Amino acid sequence: QVQLVESGGGLVQAGGSLRLSCAASGRTFSSYAMGWFRQAPGKEREFVAGINRSGGMKSYADSVKGRFTIARDNAKNTVYLQMNSLKPEDTAVYYCAARDRILVVTNSREYAYWGQGTRVTVSS
Repeated sequence: QVQLVESGGGLVQAGGSLRLSCAASGRTFSSYAMGWFRQAPGKEREFVAGINRSGGMKSYADSVKGRFTIARDNAKNTVYLQMNSLKPEDTAVYYCAARDRILVVTNSREYAYWGQGTRVTVSS
């Protein structure tokens, strides 16, 4: 198993930036593909970005392409989400998730391990 703890959320003005971190403990971090998801009030949880085990393959939702960057440091057991040019519609609770497979997928049901979430609020 792996335990995940997100940090880095907060309140930011539109156009600003935040970097989210997700620290993992437990089983070997490099065994997991990692994903970031978000859930806004009244909406379903949606895929934001994902990265494979080695970090060589990344995937993004269309809504964040060109603004968000996912990265991982397997030596530090951490995955990051750099969020730039934030918009009010990016407001949500952001979750990191781990999948005991090589590849990233966008379906949240394919991820067995989840953090508790970190709230991001973007004001207009």
